[in-house]
Amino acid sequence: MTRHTKSKIELHVELDENRVPEKLHWSAQDGGIANEEAKAMMLSVWDGESKETLRIDLWTKDMPVDEMKLFFHQTLRAMSDTFNRATQDEKMTATMRDFCDYFAEKLELKKPE
Repeated sequence: MTRHTKSKIELHVELDENRVPEKLHWSAQDGGIANEEAKAMMLSVWDGESKETLRIDLWTKDMPVDEMKLFFHQTLRAMSDTFNRATQDEKMTATMRDFCDYFAEKLELKKPE
């Protein structure tokens, strides 16, 4: 008999009076994350029935624009890596990584030291 386990990821969003996020916290017990603060998050889930992606994109009102640009760049890079692991499509992965390099160049993003 196969034993199934469950894992929980929790997101907590504090909103101001206009329902704009002021604080984001997340926990993932299996990953050793407990009530960690974040300034932005993107969550995508696939609805297999409707064949579409459902998304939640949130950022706090004090998220600096320069950090948002870095967040997007790093997210695009991570998506390229995930695409490669999921499809083994090296040619498209290379194209996606080229775009990420172009994105960073156009935004004049500095590489982390």
